[in-house]
Amino acid sequence: MTRELFELSDYTLRRKVFKLLGAGFHVKDAHDRMMGYSEQKAFKMREDVRVFTDESKTEELVAIRARKIIDFSSAYDVVDSETGVKVGGARRKGFTSMIRDTWEVFDADDRPIAKLQESSAGMAMLSRLLPIVPQTFTLAPLGGGAAATMSQRFNPFVYKLDVHVPQSCELDRRLVFAVAVLIAVIEGRQE
Repeated sequence: MTRELFELSDYTLRRKVFKLLGAGFHVKDAHDRMMGYSEQKAFKMREDVRVFTDESKTEELVAIRARKIIDFSSAYDVVDSETGVKVGGARRKGFTSMIRDTWEVFDADDRPIAKLQESSAGMAMLSRLLPIVPQTFTLAPLGGGAAATMSQRFNPFVYKLDVHVPQSCELDRRLVFAVAVLIAVIEGRQE
């Protein structure tokens, strides 16, 4: 089951409700089966998010780490925990994201390969005024091709992010998953 998580076309990240420090997310497939667990470490100077096969945290799959302690245009590296190899990363576009969340996704050599952006500028503005307005994101490869989508469900009590990755999407599934986790951690914190 260790790599099955990265083969899913549809899954949901759901914030763990009773977590005092940091943030925890259950990853469930389309049939509501637990497929993984993600946890943001508390009391770290830099953002540090880990993805595990389950809540027991015995097997780590991916590590997502901020490059700097404080950075308006935050950049994160995504590392495959089994091999220790950098898969790629993502960088938030600081000023642009104030109006409409925009991220640059890059490969292991820091070359831009995709863009993540809130799907609607109007809904983005509305979500800034009313934090309960759900956000939708599109992760599109720069050279064209099938895009992944990430849609927040309206729920004032529990943050849920539905992710759809078409089979024809050519982006590394570990990277798509890591970007979804980043969105859940960062956007879920702003609610």
